[in-house]
Amino acid sequence: MHRLLTVGAGAATAALLTACGTGGSISDSPEGAELRVVTAFYPVEFAAQQIARGVHGVEIETLTAPGVEPHDLELTPRQVGAVKDADLVVYSSGMQAAVDDAVAAQAEGHTLDTADVIPLAQTGDDDSQVDDHSADAPSEDGHSDEAQGSAHDDHEHGGSDPHFWLDPERYTAAGAAIADELADLDPDNAEAYQANAQQFASDLTALDAEFADTLASCRHDTLVTTHEAFGYLADRYGFHQVGIAGITSDAEATPARMAEISDIVGELGISAIYAESTLGGDLAEVIGAETGTVVLVLDPIEGITDTSAGADYFEVMRANLEALQRGQECT
Repeated sequence: MHRLLTVGAGAATAALLTACGTGGSISDSPEGAELRVVTAFYPVEFAAQQIARGVHGVEIETLTAPGVEPHDLELTPRQVGAVKDADLVVYSSGMQAAVDDAVAAQAEGHTLDTADVIPLAQTGDDDSQVDDHSADAPSEDGHSDEAQGSAHDDHEHGGSDPHFWLDPERYTAAGAAIADELADLDPDNAEAYQANAQQFASDLTALDAEFADTLASCRHDTLVTTHEAFGYLADRYGFHQVGIAGITSDAEATPARMAEISDIVGELGISAIYAESTLGGDLAEVIGAETGTVVLVLDPIEGITDTSAGADYFEVMRANLEALQRGQECT
């Protein structure tokens, strides 16, 4: 049974007033910012923008520019200085080594590590499902994970999955934590931050309901992705993620792994596999050509670029939903 969020009050508004993930100020008075917030990468930047929306004197900067792979980020001296001078740094430890180092060495103001407030899990295919799903549970198309054989037994999994924002409930928790930090730093605007957090939660509740309703009945429950960034999303909506490569975007797929994935696709009769706009579709295209499956785009939303299927998190998530509905054959 799909879980629906209970956080947030009121109906979600249809209009999502948001700034794109390009960094910079969201203040109505860009000069002379009174509160400087540095965010590590797009999802935490977007959440901070939602929480600070409409509050004067708040400047939000992101360290990861559009098109830059977050995991590979190297900081410039100016960015290290921004971390040092910030009133609040929002990051996720383990996601970006350069940011972790800069925070440890330079951050003098408040810091918020989302990994401290959001329950992260080890994800991946088969034996490392989120929330301890049984590897022997039967799938909707009559197969069990065990039936996929020992092909995955030697597949190496990464550590905790940092892609918490693909689960609306976890992302809601990030917004609430940011609101608490900003309210502590800026008590005069605490009510505005908390109200924005409630609206963000409501918007995410609506998004979660759309996913749950649309994906309630699907022909396929195995989700074959280029890399294992979608464990939280898969778990929340009843899918089983199988990654061609590992949890990080620079993980390599061996020829043996490619053959394993092709076997799984053929055995389960999977009709679609998912590439990522930021990585290209080479691995997925190879398997698609070998197995006759269609290749669709599923975006981990680590950043927004010109190739993204939307201008912000909510638009890209809904594009992901359309891809999943088609690829998993949901009715």
